Amino acid sequence: MTTLRLRPEDPADAGSVRRVLAAAFARPDVATPPEVSLVDELRDTTAWLPELAMVAEYGGEVVGYALLTRVRLRPERGSDVPVLALGPVAVAPHRQRVGHGTAVVQAALDASTELGERLVVVLGAPAFYRRFGFGPANELGLTGPWAGLGEPWQALVLPPSTSEEGPPPRGEVLFPAPWSKV
Repeated sequence: MTTLRLRPEDPADAGSVRRVLAAAFARPDVATPPEVSLVDELRDTTAWLPELAMVAEYGGEVVGYALLTRVRLRPERGSDVPVLALGPVAVAPHRQRVGHGTAVVQAALDASTELGERLVVVLGAPAFYRRFGFGPANELGLTGPWAGLGEPWQALVLPPSTSEEGPPPRGEVLFPAPWSKV
């Protein structure tokens, strides 16, 4: 029986990750989907957290991907707070709708919780991301470049590492430069 293996991306996986992203986000109007370039460019920034770039491997083939990278939350008062952005998330078309996307996202979120992260934002389908606990980011007082899109702009507060931690601050989420091309 073949099982799904979830693990952080290895540098040798870069080509496989590109193929999964290109297939999952393929559109007739572009040769290379912007999500492919986004991941390539994020790898060369301080936003890249290698332990939070997760692949789903099935039968020795990389078939899924979920990336969490560093973004900043600028509260109304005080210093910027490090938080995470989820995306892109992709599953190879021939392995979609069998749970690989859910599994690789959950693995990335579990890893971020283990690292003591507190907040994740995502722009995506509410019906998919609700299963992980995401909800409208505006209800948490979070703004950002995609806040005007409404329901797809979502956030998830991760469990605190200590009982003394309060809720994350409200404010504007700032993304690194590669995100501006998506």
